[in-house]
Amino acid sequence: MFLRNQFKGEGKWNIPVISKVDLGLTPFDDQRLIGFDKIKTGKDEHYERIVHFFLYDYKFEDIWKNPDKYIDVLKKYKAVLSPDYSMYIEMNPVMQLYNTFRNRWVGAYLAEKGIKVIPTVSWGLENTFDFCFNGIEKGSTVAVSTYMVSEHGSHKDQKEFFLKGYNEMLKRIEPELVICYNTPFPEMEGNILFVDYDLSSWQHYGDDIGKSANTVFVEKFGAITNNSISENSKKKQIYGFVMPECVKGMGSAYGGKWQPKNELAERFLGKPGEIKRTSMPGKKGGYIAETKIGEDGRAIKERHYTTHDRTNHTNPHDHIFSWDPITGKPNPQHQIINYPEGTDVPEFKFRKDIDMSYISEELLKELEKKYPGEKINIITSCDNFDTISDFKWCINGGAEVEFCWKDIDYTITWFNGKVGICQVGHNETDREYDTVDELLTYKLATGETLKEVITQVEVTSRTL
Repeated sequence: MFLRNQFKGEGKWNIPVISKVDLGLTPFDDQRLIGFDKIKTGKDEHYERIVHFFLYDYKFEDIWKNPDKYIDVLKKYKAVLSPDYSMYIEMNPVMQLYNTFRNRWVGAYLAEKGIKVIPTVSWGLENTFDFCFNGIEKGSTVAVSTYMVSEHGSHKDQKEFFLKGYNEMLKRIEPELVICYNTPFPEMEGNILFVDYDLSSWQHYGDDIGKSANTVFVEKFGAITNNSISENSKKKQIYGFVMPECVKGMGSAYGGKWQPKNELAERFLGKPGEIKRTSMPGKKGGYIAETKIGEDGRAIKERHYTTHDRTNHTNPHDHIFSWDPITGKPNPQHQIINYPEGTDVPEFKFRKDIDMSYISEELLKELEKKYPGEKINIITSCDNFDTISDFKWCINGGAEVEFCWKDIDYTITWFNGKVGICQVGHNETDREYDTVDELLTYKLATGETLKEVITQVEVTSRTL
């Protein structure tokens, strides 16, 4: 095993070949996935699923070092995707080649032991095309992921990069079927099996007990699973147990440099020394935020004229900004600056004569009179959370969020390094947590945990 040379190789680098297999997966509609980090031995451990490696590399490094350790348990599952070792474009080319080799070698080794293996395909820039498609027989079923190259959180759309490699893969491999984790781009051609991102969350881990995936989907979302996304593709949906916040793979390691994706985020950029005034949305009419732009054209401080319905926030309160040196993402500090009654409020003018907690047309007119000629950006709505990953990115970034679930309003803020949540108007429901993962365990008044419903709630206000 030390030499890793026991398999038939392809190309000048002798990339091990994963043989095409008859998967016998009929029908595909109800097929599900499970992450390698969740595989277990024992009774009723979802062995009807396919094992995937759309995880951080450290979670499956051991299968490269000690593959025999996992043979017996992996044999119990329907099939296994080959390990998706990262192929970031910023990597040294030698590392990209090495990770391609590891992907195929582990896949070939598992196949040799009688496990059905589906090759996972990743690529970098065009210089990787000489090796990144090697080791996969023509007509094989393959797996790809669009997650890291799709716009979400601080990641920008990297569709052009992805499609260049994807189309090259279609040409060279001519796959019988493409299993696509995360929403396929409309331009993708081929016979595509779509693995739904949201329905691949932990929430649906037990859905396959007593119910089909189709039944669960219809019950929860009121739609059918078999739908066409483009004229050139046949696309279905399957659902599995994956953790979106742990996914990685290819494209830029930094998701591309941060750029504002909507008007709400545009307030963080401006002219040096500028103070930008924004009417923020809110359940009761919203509030005013003032953003001070530093010498480099990026926000350095922001003032919110509201308490966010939290007893530990004053009206106004301030947030200090830092900026991630790698991603360029704005990061409001978790520690806020309060100004209790009687405290002098520095810098931004404190409008004591105006209640800034609730914004109305009359108030906006008053502001326009008070600040003639100055622009006040009016934000009328904000985005809901598409994924748990989106929510975690938002809160970890220092955001303050208000949302409604089943006609009950909640507010989330940071204070003294802890993130707190409570039902608006009911301070007795206030809870504080050290991490966002702990925050997601908060039980709402209707009995659900925050994690169970966060992608379904109506977000009425968010600062990121």
